[in-house]
Amino acid sequence: MSLEFTPNPNSLKFLVNQTLLEKGALNYKNAEEASYSPLAKKLFQVSGIVGVMIGRNFVTITKGESGDWDQIHQSTVDTIKDHLKSGEKIVEGEVSSAPTNHTSATGEVESKIRQVLDDEIRPAVAMDGGDITFDKYVDGVVYLFLQGSCSGCPSSAMTLKMGIEGRLKELVPEIKEVVAI
Repeated sequence: MSLEFTPNPNSLKFLVNQTLLEKGALNYKNAEEASYSPLAKKLFQVSGIVGVMIGRNFVTITKGESGDWDQIHQSTVDTIKDHLKSGEKIVEGEVSSAPTNHTSATGEVESKIRQVLDDEIRPAVAMDGGDITFDKYVDGVVYLFLQGSCSGCPSSAMTLKMGIEGRLKELVPEIKEVVAI
């Protein structure tokens, strides 16, 4: 297991040498949301952890104001190693990493947006321990969820406007604006 720092000073990314999820990412903001992830539930028991995101081969944790990095770091490493060694599942039941509050009617513009996000933007953001998922496209505005280290990161606004919005507008001229929700 290796540790990577993220642009968010309150998040750390832990890389593991195995596949945790086949695709996408799961983001939990509290222990109740993590009810179907035995690993995330255990991580929320570590004092100071307020967010857990599980990606393909990494776990990003976010600490709250009361957390102590030294204690959180070691406890997180121990928790992940013990969980993986036990053979227990990462997630129980069916895995869905995409929000479900968008319409099923997928237009051409929405398809282009999803393709750019999946092919270019999400892999780049995952390198920093985060994820970005599509919510909806309405009247030229793209609504995205920022997760993991992206949520609450001081540089996320610049990444959203200068990076993501710029790239999406370049490839999908119908887009007027990109907004985080």
